[in-house]
Amino acid sequence: MSDFEAFALARAAGLYRSAWLLCGDHHAAEDLVQETLARAYSRWDRVSGADNPDAYVQTVLFRTFVTGRRRLSAGEVPIPEPPERAASAHDHDVRMTLLDALGDLPRADRAVLVMRYLLDLDVASVADRLGVSENAVRSRGSRALARVRERLGADFLSTTGDPR
Repeated sequence: MSDFEAFALARAAGLYRSAWLLCGDHHAAEDLVQETLARAYSRWDRVSGADNPDAYVQTVLFRTFVTGRRRLSAGEVPIPEPPERAASAHDHDVRMTLLDALGDLPRADRAVLVMRYLLDLDVASVADRLGVSENAVRSRGSRALARVRERLGADFLSTTGDPR
């Protein structure tokens, strides 16, 4: 097994989690991870020589998402509603509500919220990974959180069990 294969196997789950949080869709997340790993493979000498190859590849994933270079293939046809599924648990409903709220944000704002609050990265790390200033991360994050809170409504926290 090559170094890249070992790296990809070890990091695929974490990359997929980040991608799914960004995309809100299983298939789009898989595509994003695939594109990210393809880019990492094409630059493997540079990636493997980096101080933190995992952070390097995460940066590639976030920048690829923000720039939106992925395109639908000719055979893909988006549908407005997913197919019916079995009844879902409350946690699933909460997750879907949050994903809908995140989905209404511009890509860069969504990336900032995912990295800051779901992946628990500090402002400096987010700024470095997105190639923007720390002030830009703070202002984007603040505005994006306000939009999400506005969309979810004041009663959302009480329905999720948050005591605040």
